[in-house]
Amino acid sequence: MKDETRVVVVGCGPAGLMAATVLSQAGLSVDIFDTKASAGCKFLVAGRGGLNLTHAEHAEPFAARYGNNAEIFSKLLADFSPDDLRAWLRGLGVETFIGTSGRVFPKDATAHNILKIWLETLAKRGVAFHYRHRWQGFTQTGAPLFLTETGETLEFPAKALLLALGGASWPQTGSDGSWTSFLAAKGVLLEPFRPANCGVEVAWSEHFRTRFSGKPLKNLLLCCGDRQAIGDVVITAHGLEGGPVYALSAVIRDLLEQTRPAPLLLDLKRDITLERLQEKLEHPRGKESLANFLRKAIHLTGPAYSLLHEICTPEDLKNPTILAGRIKNLPVSIINTRPLAEAISSAGGVTFPEVDANLMLHKMPGVFVAGEMLDWEAPTGGYLLQGAFSTGYQAAQGLLKWLGHTPSPQPLSPDS
Repeated sequence: MKDETRVVVVGCGPAGLMAATVLSQAGLSVDIFDTKASAGCKFLVAGRGGLNLTHAEHAEPFAARYGNNAEIFSKLLADFSPDDLRAWLRGLGVETFIGTSGRVFPKDATAHNILKIWLETLAKRGVAFHYRHRWQGFTQTGAPLFLTETGETLEFPAKALLLALGGASWPQTGSDGSWTSFLAAKGVLLEPFRPANCGVEVAWSEHFRTRFSGKPLKNLLLCCGDRQAIGDVVITAHGLEGGPVYALSAVIRDLLEQTRPAPLLLDLKRDITLERLQEKLEHPRGKESLANFLRKAIHLTGPAYSLLHEICTPEDLKNPTILAGRIKNLPVSIINTRPLAEAISSAGGVTFPEVDANLMLHKMPGVFVAGEMLDWEAPTGGYLLQGAFSTGYQAAQGLLKWLGHTPSPQPLSPDS
């Protein structure tokens, strides 16, 4: 039986769509709004390089990926875990597999395929989609207010409201952070948005920038403070990009707030110990050029060799002991992170003390918050999407409890 209690979800990203999934399964009449012309814009962006849905890591280290919010996410992940997500996807007809790194991907489906099936499932349940509707806060009676594409203002009374408007990265997908003023006006405490999982800026020389932009640096160990990351890095016109850079970007960002530039150390030959490296570099090279000597002795070539020249002084390059130290700990001065709009994700938003355990705003009963609107961050590797799914699930369950409905069963059933 369809319940005529109308609830509104704002935001058609992973968190909002998961919330609509839970609420519609419970039999509620759900209206979901989005400022864009279609759903799942950022979800589709995430699928461009292979859709990393979640991770197979065990519960405790998984929750630890959320940093200061690990305890909160331990509960959220217990309520809707990576296994629950995979089971729900299986119900949609989407099989997943665990890659060698522990990351979870769809076997045969693309982000477009999954989104299409998901939206069709929601539509069959009667979920009503309203595109090109920008949320404008509340009326005096507390009803959500929307600006339509024709310039009209639409009031849409509902029993409860679930907000999943995203953070402030990739604003072209609709997550532009414009919602902050409406919640701030209600006294909700917000942390400013900051870039997360982003590239960093280095003041390269014009020669190095022109010649090596787009070139890779392979199999590096990166260190910043007490954090490390391993992998391949790409030199860009602005600085450095790549998985290890993104993994350290939060540490770099926070350090930049204390000191500029921030030091990032690169181990260009992490497969050779410092002692062994010193032995190799102390061999006489005669009239052989340094480039040829390093190529033959330690297989250091191309962009890595040129990076040494970019950073080191001529005296450093002549002294085998100092050179070995530079190769193992090359100091690269980071002057900034890349802009928030370019970041994969963002930190900041609604602080967790502003919501209860069900993600309802203390100052606004009946208004729930999910996804990147909340002040959390996590590395890439499936943790971002899982965080969106789990908070969307929790906020929807909280909304059901607030309305006096029985929470949805688990795992979610796509066709119930």
